Amino acid sequence: MSDLKATKRDNTSTGSNNKLRESGSIPAILYGGKDPNQNISVNKKEISMIINSDTFLSKVLELDIDGKKEKVIPRDVAFNVVSEEPIHIDFMRIVSGKKIILEIPVKFINHPDSPGLKRGGVLNIVRRKVELKCPAETIPDEIVVDLAGTDIGTSIKISSVKLPESVIPTITDRDFVVATVAAPTVIKEPEKPAEETTVEGAEGEAPAEGAEAAKEGDAAKKDEKGKDGASDKKPEEKKLTEKKPADKK
Repeated sequence: MSDLKATKRDNTSTGSNNKLRESGSIPAILYGGKDPNQNISVNKKEISMIINSDTFLSKVLELDIDGKKEKVIPRDVAFNVVSEEPIHIDFMRIVSGKKIILEIPVKFINHPDSPGLKRGGVLNIVRRKVELKCPAETIPDEIVVDLAGTDIGTSIKISSVKLPESVIPTITDRDFVVATVAAPTVIKEPEKPAEETTVEGAEGEAPAEGAEAAKEGDAAKKDEKGKDGASDKKPEEKKLTEKKPADKK
């Protein structure tokens, strides 16, 4: 439980609230229980250490309002849209004997003791917060999930999570899953076999397309050359030996 000092504020005008913010304070309101609503302000530096934590809206604080202490729980925070600085906080009084519905953050421990995660499994978080119905006196800061012994394919359900006494989930009609240990999502592709080189002249293998075309071209050239040679070559003339007629005597 954290102690936080607060101051009453009577003026709630916009100008007054802006002056408070400029001076390092945050306007706030306290409500709930039998007492009337109360306008207060808190120191920005004192609350800045816890306001950005995941447990802020489920954390029990003790406000010291001008010497009077009250247990409260933050219910809402308004932020400036430009600077993202907190500009207003709602606190609710914790009344003994009452039950409060809160979203409690889930914390996972013992990651190295999970066989599934050791083998490359992935923690798939289904619910980062669980809505619980809690007695005002026993509000947990967080829900602890132990991953020791979890293997790939394990589903961690709310029934296996240890909760404080009298703290129950608001979902009661089913045993819902908080997280799972899933198989690795990256699958390594098998290596491709090396391509076989074609041996030239190997029996039973078809000649390459280029080689076949080259052979056809050479054959065509030979045919043309043969045709040209045949047309250019003249037929050999036969020499006929003529006998001269005998001289007449």
